[in-house]
Amino acid sequence: MEIAATVTSSPGRHWAVVRTGSAEHELAVAPKAGGGCATNGGEFLMLALATCYCNDLYREAARLGLTLDGVEVEALAEFAGIGLAASHVRYRASVRSPASPQDIARLLRETDAVAEVHNTLRKGVDVQWLGDGDGAGQP
Repeated sequence: MEIAATVTSSPGRHWAVVRTGSAEHELAVAPKAGGGCATNGGEFLMLALATCYCNDLYREAARLGLTLDGVEVEALAEFAGIGLAASHVRYRASVRSPASPQDIARLLRETDAVAEVHNTLRKGVDVQWLGDGDGAGQP
């Protein structure tokens, strides 16, 4: 299954479209006055981690037969400067559930092991620039 994201931007206007397989939808993303996005890539990276773990908690809870009344996930990282990779990436989650503390602990552990975005970062997958020919395309 292919997952994709596209952003289109001009001064005062910015939008994002995400797609999984053939299911596509637009995300409301605020523009930056001079062009670009008011939300930076590091924030979106942390959002990807938090969203992945949140969604996977619900998926894994269903697999384990657990009911979740709510989930909160916070992802954090340090960015030391322009062009430098993130460091000290970490996250935490809290779950509201009638399940036992042992079942919740198991859920959190097992979800950590299968969270795809987390495992992608842990693996250190290569990122390849595809280019666009002469770079003169129009947004």
